[in-house]
Amino acid sequence: MKRIIALSILVIPGVFAGYGVKLMRDMAFGILQPPIPFLWLQFLVGLLLFLAGVGFIAGFILHRDRKKNKVQARFQIPTSKEE
Repeated sequence: MKRIIALSILVIPGVFAGYGVKLMRDMAFGILQPPIPFLWLQFLVGLLLFLAGVGFIAGFILHRDRKKNKVQARFQIPTSKEE
């Protein structure tokens, strides 16, 4: 059940990232989508959606791997040792 929930959490940002790629591709071909008035604004919205989606997925995977202690030393959270 946990894996299904984790998959559903990752699908939504993946859809946003995919829609961002579509907006950027449409801008490259000169296709203006109705709610956005300018092509340059459409590209920026697409880039923002893409980066937010990919960033969320990357952060989710990094957080999961840190909890399982499966990351390299440079990605581990430094712990303060007060002795």
